Amino acid sequence: MPSQFEALCPPPQLLPGENIDHYHAVQAAIFRDLDPQSAIEWLLAIDIAELSWEMQRYRVLRHRLLNTYRQKAIEMTLRRIDLAGIDPDFQEVAEIYTIHNALDWQLDASAARDIEARLQSYGFDQHAISMEVYVQAREILSLFESLLSGAQLRRLTLLREINNLRHSNISDVAHVAGRKGQLRGPKFPRRAIVDDPLHGG
Repeated sequence: MPSQFEALCPPPQLLPGENIDHYHAVQAAIFRDLDPQSAIEWLLAIDIAELSWEMQRYRVLRHRLLNTYRQKAIEMTLRRIDLAGIDPDFQEVAEIYTIHNALDWQLDASAARDIEARLQSYGFDQHAISMEVYVQAREILSLFESLLSGAQLRRLTLLREINNLRHSNISDVAHVAGRKGQLRGPKFPRRAIVDDPLHGG
């Protein structure tokens, strides 16, 4: 970024765990593609880079959210197996046991393999677990879909603004060049003296 435009670019506001080098790489790639020239173009390019980073952030957070809900899905599926037909007197204890099993699935790789094998023996494979994940997370996933769609729409709007600005500048330059040509008037080549009949040509 040219030094005269550095004040237009605020310092990045990153969340814990986000990488400043990745942020600058995304920003630099967008600046190279857009190649902004004026202050207005730089402002638009900075906003486009920010929106692009936000979209990456939303996708990462959505993926982590699905992993969190996967534990909930495991817990719900275990509850269907372990609490079916259990004596009401033991239901509270069984639910606590189920919650602990779901936590073990998340923290202990060996326990996770055992639990997944047990679930599969009852017909709950990974696809069934994923379906339960989306059922559990459907409302929050709608929120992320709205955030992504909104950011994408704003980014497209800014890209159109840059294109419109550049087309407008090109039209202005062409208009000014045309007016200058009209003011000068047409140019006619001068005949050589040897061709002038008054000079014996």
